[in-house]
Amino acid sequence: MKKNSTSYIMPTYGDRDLTFERGRGCYLFTPSGEKYLDFAGGIAVNSLGHCHPKLVSVLKKQSEKLWHTSNLYKNKNQELYAKELCENTFANRVFFTNSGAEAIECGLKVIKSYWNLKNKNKKNIITFKGAFHGRTFAALSAQKNKKYSDGFTPLLSGFKNIPFNDEESLIKNINKETAAILIEPIQGEGGIKPAQLKFLKFVRNICDKNNILLFLDEVQSGFGRSGKLYSYEWAKIKPDILATAKGIGSGFPLGACLATKEASIGMTQGIHGSTYGGNPLGISVGREVLKIISDKNFLKKVDFISRYLWKNLKKIQSSYNNIVEIRGAGLLLGIKIKQNNVMVSNILKKNRLLTVPAEDNVIRLAPPLIINKKHADEALTIINKTFKNLK
Repeated sequence: MKKNSTSYIMPTYGDRDLTFERGRGCYLFTPSGEKYLDFAGGIAVNSLGHCHPKLVSVLKKQSEKLWHTSNLYKNKNQELYAKELCENTFANRVFFTNSGAEAIECGLKVIKSYWNLKNKNKKNIITFKGAFHGRTFAALSAQKNKKYSDGFTPLLSGFKNIPFNDEESLIKNINKETAAILIEPIQGEGGIKPAQLKFLKFVRNICDKNNILLFLDEVQSGFGRSGKLYSYEWAKIKPDILATAKGIGSGFPLGACLATKEASIGMTQGIHGSTYGGNPLGISVGREVLKIISDKNFLKKVDFISRYLWKNLKKIQSSYNNIVEIRGAGLLLGIKIKQNNVMVSNILKKNRLLTVPAEDNVIRLAPPLIINKKHADEALTIINKTFKNLK
């Protein structure tokens, strides 16, 4: 194997030719001062944009007081943040993590510990084709996507992977050994595919009838991204367990596994842990993000601008036959195209608009939730110009 002479970083991300020195609001700037409109959002992470003044303020204040003590000691702000998350959601219990993959792992342990405590032989978890739950072994095993799991076999057993949005297939795969159903309300990496609201209601009903836990992966679709704090609210259902991360810290590494008191009865002392999870720095940022995003007026603005962006993307689609579909929900939108999506995403980048490719030949738009019509119009102009030149 040829030694990389230019970098000591493992080459898992391939060649990267663009460097940013600073960010402000919805924009990123290179060392030479070139300005890019960020509709990638750190892969749906920078929910309040870059260097939000309120987040900078709380982080700076906390950094001068205390960084880390571990979870061996009680943290008043951690307790308050857990309470605030529960009061704004279905949950009664919270486990803090540093990432979405960790939150998924915790949720899977919640499921296993619950059924082990109940002494029930429920060992299988149903997941869906196109899903992405992370890159840990359990997540790879759950999503069964060869793109991510090749080279890491054998995977863990106990997961059944079935077609997405397919009621008949779900019914056929339910049996006495079914412990839980794990689903993304909006598949992000899988191509910005929303679960139909009627399907989410159907899944909840199936779980209720068959004594099955419902585990939602809202790592990408949560924390205001859909115009609600969490996407499950649109379907007017409640899960038993939920994994959240990305937008929860608006760029600071933070995640959480939320659960009902009943679902988490197996999560007793010593059964799980995290050295950094719920650290004072992350908690200080998380509390401020929640305070801003959970405001109804803020979420109304997200809903308004997402509908504005959707309507105008549909207009662009009608002008170019190389755009197959506009899909998604809220500010997690996808442009399915006929050309190679990575190639087109790179052209958009050259035109100073940052996007992220997704599966199914989709260009993903996941801008900060603070965008306004000016930012939307700027992005739409670049997208229209790009596709006009592709004709």
